[in-house]
Amino acid sequence: MKLIGNYLSPFARRVAISLNELGIAHEMENVMVSKNPEAVSGHNPLIRIPTLILDDGEVLVESFAILDAIDEMAGAEKALVPASGADRRRILKITAIALGTMDKTQWAAYEVTFHPAEKVHQPWIDKNENQACGGLAYLNELVEKAGDGWLGRTDNISQADISAVVAFSFARKIRPNLGVEKRFPALAAFAERCEARETFRKAPVPG
Repeated sequence: MKLIGNYLSPFARRVAISLNELGIAHEMENVMVSKNPEAVSGHNPLIRIPTLILDDGEVLVESFAILDAIDEMAGAEKALVPASGADRRRILKITAIALGTMDKTQWAAYEVTFHPAEKVHQPWIDKNENQACGGLAYLNELVEKAGDGWLGRTDNISQADISAVVAFSFARKIRPNLGVEKRFPALAAFAERCEARETFRKAPVPG
């Protein structure tokens, strides 16, 4: 199968890492949509990444839907989100907060990236950065409570852990002004631990 996206996108990166953790072979087609929309538009009418093309040609879009599908492919024993009950709700809640953190970090960056300087609205940047930091603070507290364990109290890494680390690493990369390593030291240490895994190192944040 082929994953269209790039590792700077936290949404594409969390899919790539999840595929690695599940042992699902795939090829990454490195695409920046802003520079090469045609690479995506033929597969995804939204012209968004990640877009996953299965071996039979079926196309999956949006990271949450892709992750649900690949969990089903991998089976309940390997799935990164539990199938039901309180465990599932807990993992989905943590994952949702991590995903929201990615969104808010991205919107803060977009305000500068896509607007001319005279139209940049600093209060909008501040609002999004504050929300992103709220998410990171929540994840940092979970790490403190988890100690050497996983965020969702699972026996093995889950989607909560993957998405939390991807959100942190993304914020560190594109909003260095936030100083997230110093503000959220427990989460920073947890991210360092996870980023050392082969599954993460095979999908690195661009330098």
